[in-house]
Amino acid sequence: MPHDLPDTQPHLPSPAPEPPRPELEADAGAHAAPLDNTGVAIFCCLAILTHMALTGGRVTVALGALAQGASSFTVGILMALFALVPMLMSVHAGRWVDHVGARRPMATGAGLLIAGSLLPAILPHTYVLFASSCLTGIGCLVFQIAVQNLMGLHAGPDRRIVNFSRLSLSMSISGFGGPLVAGLAIDNLGLRWAFCLLLIGPLAALAVYLRQRDRLPPPASAPVQAAPAQIRDLLAAPIMRRVLIATALLSGSWDLNSFMVPIFGTSIGLSATTIGVILSAFAVATFVIRILLPWIQRRLAPWTLLRTAMFAASAVYVAYPFFRDVPVLIALAFVLGLALGSGQPSLLALLHAHAPHGRAAEALGLRMAIINGGQFALPLAFGSLSALAGIGLPFWTVAVLLLAGGIFNRAPRPGRGRGA
Repeated sequence: MPHDLPDTQPHLPSPAPEPPRPELEADAGAHAAPLDNTGVAIFCCLAILTHMALTGGRVTVALGALAQGASSFTVGILMALFALVPMLMSVHAGRWVDHVGARRPMATGAGLLIAGSLLPAILPHTYVLFASSCLTGIGCLVFQIAVQNLMGLHAGPDRRIVNFSRLSLSMSISGFGGPLVAGLAIDNLGLRWAFCLLLIGPLAALAVYLRQRDRLPPPASAPVQAAPAQIRDLLAAPIMRRVLIATALLSGSWDLNSFMVPIFGTSIGLSATTIGVILSAFAVATFVIRILLPWIQRRLAPWTLLRTAMFAASAVYVAYPFFRDVPVLIALAFVLGLALGSGQPSLLALLHAHAPHGRAAEALGLRMAIINGGQFALPLAFGSLSALAGIGLPFWTVAVLLLAGGIFNRAPRPGRGRGA
């Protein structure tokens, strides 16, 4: 029988290995050292602790400056610095994360956040608050880009949106908790102790990071580039442009809600409490949708989910200026929160899926630059539009842009590769 014969076949040399293919390396890098559920939970907690230093820091810096007699113009500059300086550094921070991995950026980000709260706790003067705004904004930016890149790079396509849903849910918690902690601390302990309390978050994050940094996968190897990376290389890919346009539309829609709803509510005679309830309905809806998103994403593709969010938000903004009844406004705010709350995880997953190999964090940095730029410029634009042509024009302008985005932002044809 053939299987009883001795093995007399000559040992041939192994074939030369196939040259690496970037599109396969990207997927291999994503699966090489995946984060388990415990790792995801730990880094979501770290994101909460560091983001609370930013959301609480905004409140504390603003109220601290006012308490020292600063003008509203000065307070506006302080608030703008939280977004303006990170906007200018976002892409560079992303390239750094791509180059060195998550460990050094996370430690650096936590250190900057600690400095941003410690300096005004020691010297609570207005000029120190300018440094605090810059340090806190940059520190949170670097830390968040590192965590976002970690969540997407070390997960398969089906797992990414689950990770980003959990991360977005964490941001909802810190977005609510930071201002609440800051306000209570200022009222009951004073300004200095409020800054000291905000120190706890980044200090705890740094301590946990130092204990858990072995959970961090090693950085994925980035391809050697013959020329320095350029932003226009990212924008050259049509699918990346579409993802970034969707980012601008949904982020701008979020900013419109935050800025215009208080103005609209005041114009129709609503109390501050009622306006707060309407904004809270929006926040609760974003929290709810992010809990449900892992279940939803098993039934809807990310592009379909994005288009649905754009159409729903467009419909809400068309209707908003026509209603005065508080229950209707609360219902509209809740629907808007469901729509916009579903966008961030989908966009993060799509960025990782289509960013050029080795440049996912840079793409995340460009996304953060768009968001921060919108937070800096759009309130001025919305205010100008409403002053020139009435309170409804900003709502309807954004509604038209969202409708156009939903119509033209169709899913790419099957078979189009990364960065295509």
